[in-house]
Amino acid sequence: MDTSHFLPTTPEEIRARGWDGVDVVFVTGDAYVDHPSFAMAVLGRALEASGFRVAILSQPDWRSADAWRAFPRPRLFWAVSAGNMDSMIIHYTANRKRRNDDAYSPGGRIGLRPDRPTPVYAQRCREAHAGVPVVIGGIEASLRRIAHYDYWSDTVRPSMLVPSKADILAFGKGEATIVAIAERLASGGSVASLRDLRGVAYLLGRKESLPACDRATIELPSFETVSADKVQFARMTRTFHHETNPFHARRLTQIHGDRTVVLNPPCLPITEQQMDAIYDRPYERRPHPRYTETVPAHEMIKDSVQIMRGCFGGCTFCSITMHEGRVIQSRSRRSILAEVERVAQDPQFKGTISDLGGPTANMYKMRCTRPEVEAKCRRLSCIHPTICKLLGTSHAPTIDLMKSARAVKGVKRVNIASGIRMDLANLDTRYVEELARHHVGGHLKVAPEHRSDKVLDLMKKPSSKSFETFAKTFDAASADAGKEQYLVPYFIASHPGSGVREMIDLAVFLKRSGYRPRQVQDFIPAPMDVATSMYWTGLDPMTMLPVETVKKLQDRKVQRALMQFFQPENWFVVHRALVESGRRDLIGGGPECLIPSAPPKEALDARRRAAERAARKGDAAAEDDDDGGADATYVHAEDAGTSPTTAPRSPSSAAPRDPRGPGGTGRGKTVGYRPGRTGHGRNGPQRRG
Repeated sequence: MDTSHFLPTTPEEIRARGWDGVDVVFVTGDAYVDHPSFAMAVLGRALEASGFRVAILSQPDWRSADAWRAFPRPRLFWAVSAGNMDSMIIHYTANRKRRNDDAYSPGGRIGLRPDRPTPVYAQRCREAHAGVPVVIGGIEASLRRIAHYDYWSDTVRPSMLVPSKADILAFGKGEATIVAIAERLASGGSVASLRDLRGVAYLLGRKESLPACDRATIELPSFETVSADKVQFARMTRTFHHETNPFHARRLTQIHGDRTVVLNPPCLPITEQQMDAIYDRPYERRPHPRYTETVPAHEMIKDSVQIMRGCFGGCTFCSITMHEGRVIQSRSRRSILAEVERVAQDPQFKGTISDLGGPTANMYKMRCTRPEVEAKCRRLSCIHPTICKLLGTSHAPTIDLMKSARAVKGVKRVNIASGIRMDLANLDTRYVEELARHHVGGHLKVAPEHRSDKVLDLMKKPSSKSFETFAKTFDAASADAGKEQYLVPYFIASHPGSGVREMIDLAVFLKRSGYRPRQVQDFIPAPMDVATSMYWTGLDPMTMLPVETVKKLQDRKVQRALMQFFQPENWFVVHRALVESGRRDLIGGGPECLIPSAPPKEALDARRRAAERAARKGDAAAEDDDDGGADATYVHAEDAGTSPTTAPRSPSSAAPRDPRGPGGTGRGKTVGYRPGRTGHGRNGPQRRG
């Protein structure tokens, strides 16, 4: 097994390189995949290119420090990450039920990382080699860099710096940050010398004072205050999000007991030359040879090419701006096409580039046309409520790139699988025509998210008319190309502001349009998002006006069922919602009706099965067992280089949609795992760890 082209993952591989030690050890909750969509690869290669020796400790057994002790003592620091996606979203559905697979593990197996791995991994680092600095990063740590609401425990939790006791928390675009950390420590600097870096947070000691800073400092309400007062929590959220523009962001502090969390301004945008250097490195583009099973997440993106980072959309349920920034950072045409050529030269390449995109496929090269205004702007979205007149919205560079990519020798097809921002696409019919004629394989996934303009406004998404306009243009372009192609729209259930009436209106729209969603995207309140603050506080933090929220499991089930009104087993839930909302006009045999007057046999069978479960387990358990249909939940995962140990992008910020494709291929049922269980059965005895 030749591993010489990969970063070493074992003491044996370290010795095989002739090294007497390593400078940095990455500890990650994911399988090691040497691909530019995976953080441990991107950041490991960045350190390697700067002359540092790097090793990867992937998915270690966290129950003891043995796996850590097996590695030589890192000369500079440990870099710790939970993995490419938030561990709690990997582990649990929107109903807090345990998932049965993990796309970032070999064979999709579960149980290879604990819940919230960052503090656990950091503790093992200290146990194995005391005195070595611990740097945490990645989605899990970055989304928890200040006090935050935790959906899974339904509590406000402190900054991840507190439970992890890490020396530094790195967030944002991490390549420059992690190299700067390594260089300073290598030159004899202390951990305290890292505190002036952009994109880092740290805890002040009990007797330490705040160091001098060249920009103003804002004190957020304390952890204790926001834990007890939802109004203060909303105000904290508003302040935090208004300090995300790196050109004018101020330093933030937040008291946690007798300690103070200090949050420096975000990193500056990456230049085109820096982006090219990151992606031009010699990635193997495949999992480490030690794995005998495929890694599902790699299978999904192995033939994709990322062209840009960042997003100026500012959607309230999405974390991209907090990690990659609002400013679009694009690679050069040369660098992108060189990567397409490398993919095409792979003997296993089948001829299709699976995606040419990023967080949003059609924001490539788009930027504010007035840098002096961009440096002062505090808008959270450049395109909501309207598209800013100063925003450059030309699709010409994207169109040229699409044409050039499909002309590369060995490439038969280039798909666009990343999210399409439809309000931008509506500005350029040529882009939609190019997309429909050459880059759609029968179905194009889009994310209108909702039908209600009230809900869309809370999401910072365009009006529903934007989707209708795009659909008409796409249909016309497909017809002109002589192709029968369809849009596959994704909508969110249970988002703040979305009540039963809004979901009934969405169901009516779906019926009229002929859409039958196979999956339901159920809103998950991820830490630090604006929509999460709405969910927790019942207030829009930007206006402080009340927002209707759906929190009870049964109410969330109703919203999912309304989106899938056509499924017979949902009849009773939909019927009750329609009756209670005074919409009996939608029950019957008319063309506008959502359900028939009498329950179908499948609905009666489903009710009987629920009653049998209730008799065996009790009403609550039976209710919890009923998912009410497929569950594709929202996640917040970013581009691979967003922090020293962060995650790859996820189109439209959607998460774990089945990496095996829409609807999945089916698999034998696996068993859920929770750390500390005495047995592995889903309903077996448990003990707290």
